[in-house]
Amino acid sequence: MSDETPAPDDPDFSDGIALSKVTDGMMLSGHVRGEPAILIRRGDRLFAIGATCTHYGAPLRDGLLVNETVRCPWHHACFSLHTGEPLRAPALDPVSRWRVEELGGVVFVREKLKRAPRASVTVNAPASVVIIGGGAAGNAAAETLRREGYSGPVTILSADKFLPCDRPNLSKGYLAGVAAEESVLLRSHEFYRANAIEVRLNALVISIDTDTRSVELSDHSVHNYGALLLATGAEPVRLNIPGSELPHVHYLRTLADARTLVARAQTARRAVVIGAGFVGLEVAASLRARDIAVDIVAPGAIPMERILGPRLGTYIREMHEKQGVTFHLGATATAIDQRGVTLDSGERIETDLVVIGIGVRPATILAEQAGLAVENGVLVDEFLETSAPGVFAAGDIARWPDPFSGDRLRIEHFVVAERQGQTAARNMLGRREAFDDVPFFWTEQYDLGIAYVGHAEHWDDIETDGALEVRNCSITYRRGGRKLAVALVQRDLEGLRAEVAFERGPRGRAALDGCAPACRTEDA
Repeated sequence: MSDETPAPDDPDFSDGIALSKVTDGMMLSGHVRGEPAILIRRGDRLFAIGATCTHYGAPLRDGLLVNETVRCPWHHACFSLHTGEPLRAPALDPVSRWRVEELGGVVFVREKLKRAPRASVTVNAPASVVIIGGGAAGNAAAETLRREGYSGPVTILSADKFLPCDRPNLSKGYLAGVAAEESVLLRSHEFYRANAIEVRLNALVISIDTDTRSVELSDHSVHNYGALLLATGAEPVRLNIPGSELPHVHYLRTLADARTLVARAQTARRAVVIGAGFVGLEVAASLRARDIAVDIVAPGAIPMERILGPRLGTYIREMHEKQGVTFHLGATATAIDQRGVTLDSGERIETDLVVIGIGVRPATILAEQAGLAVENGVLVDEFLETSAPGVFAAGDIARWPDPFSGDRLRIEHFVVAERQGQTAARNMLGRREAFDDVPFFWTEQYDLGIAYVGHAEHWDDIETDGALEVRNCSITYRRGGRKLAVALVQRDLEGLRAEVAFERGPRGRAALDGCAPACRTEDA
């Protein structure tokens, strides 16, 4: 988290600062009567907003100005300079903003401004909204409906026993023991009550009737809807080998899973992680933080090679090995018993804890039974509407037409899910807003953070700029000479610039290599 205490030499903007010191297109750090703030000049407009992102506390001064918004350097949230409102996930709360006044060439930051109330939405608004799924997409949709001024009933039907949570943190800080459980929840019960969002937990939906616009739960209760969002997410792929159902064998998808795993980690001495994807590697790093010996079993020769390429994958493996992790690559588990895991080579690994992370599958059964178009996910149009009018899908189950690649994509990223939830909510209100956000995700393992912008399912060329060995580089993935994605290590600003370039299409991609890394502004 960022330190929110102003530096001793930071100016107090309430005392006034010379206009000549507020450079157009740059962000000036300071505070307003002790509260950290940044002062921004865009042409003849002056703005003062809170200095830290409301997601994980990143310093916004290190981010990027895009028109009259600022983007967070860590996880690419976006805030309006006019209102302070979060325009893009993963930030859910606004930043503070103050009134700014210029008198005789001196800029004064005055009183803090209150949030402007949203006008109630009535035209084209559905009579009610039902959201199936209590994950990132479902929560973001419910919040967006209220933020956009929708006053009708909003109901989240979640099969989970816990409120929507910050799923990326389950395999990171929460499992490592450095993040408290209450910090993992996206919102509290009080928040949902205050915003008139009904959240029903342990609510298993068993059928959808698109003709009567209703859903039925396992307790035979029925909920009618004016608009419906399917946000059922994905389910872990289960390993079907002898012993895979033993009590010390775990998966990590929900907060309940994480709770159970944390409890088991209190007494475990040695763990086997089956799978070397992002979740498996993050779990390994978190268990090592608890001083548990870790072995990783995976069929590939290099961890994450399909996503990140051989060089970065090899670097990640070597980093884990330096932390004491033992890899068994090119191997599969064939049996699990109370004391160990047996591999296809005959090798046996002693363990008292097993974590399986071999991928997930979209939870599309409800959609299939309802007769929606399904093909490796629920098919949606550019507005995230399914083949049934008034029924939308977002998150891990949605397969949408991507304007950047021309392909249909289904991506299992937390930020993508949240942003799709936001877009789907606005389209339920008749906005007709195409989902065209550039995919983004991040991973943290030990002290290494990697950001990934774009989507490169297949590539034929990889270019590295900088030095991976000193953790200062960007890796560009191309197919047929076209840039598809960029992975970044310790280059936050470059990641934001890459995002903007992808948003601008071929012209932006062509300019990507020529971006000045010190620049803090990108105008349309």
